[in-house]
Amino acid sequence: MRFAFLIPPMMLLAACGQDEKAADSPDISINADGDNGGKVQITSGKDGGKIKIGGDGVNIDLDIPDLGDMDINTDFDIDGVKLYPGSKIDKMDIDASDKNGADTATVKFGFSSPAAPKVAADWMGAEFAKRNIQVERAGTTLRGTDKDGDDFTISFAPDGANAKGEVVIVSK
Repeated sequence: MRFAFLIPPMMLLAACGQDEKAADSPDISINADGDNGGKVQITSGKDGGKIKIGGDGVNIDLDIPDLGDMDINTDFDIDGVKLYPGSKIDKMDIDASDKNGADTATVKFGFSSPAAPKVAADWMGAEFAKRNIQVERAGTTLRGTDKDGDDFTISFAPDGANAKGEVVIVSK
């Protein structure tokens, strides 16, 4: 099965992060499918998660503890541009497919920023400009293409005096 390579890293991640507060860890959802009906689903949140793998003669369904040790808040960037300083990723969804020779993936990150939407969007737009990455701006939404050819959208919405946002990356 093509997705079997995901099992060892996910099991290692499942063993990490037991000292971190569960409320500080993001919700994570990964869905991947391929030819011949193979499918991998991984979910995790403050209460732990599940790994489900199915396909040709394989059916695995495991409960896993919280994946709180993943530090996607500091590791996340698009061509070197990170989220507005102090932002925190609170949700991650990955949906990938490898069917009929076409690899596609959509990655979504939900986040909160300690600044108003316009301030955070202005800052990120300036960071992309410093790296000569072209982005289109519509209000507090940024759209562009990274150096790998993946399309991305970063949107900010009000959340009191701060911003709530979402990053969507589409890989083709």
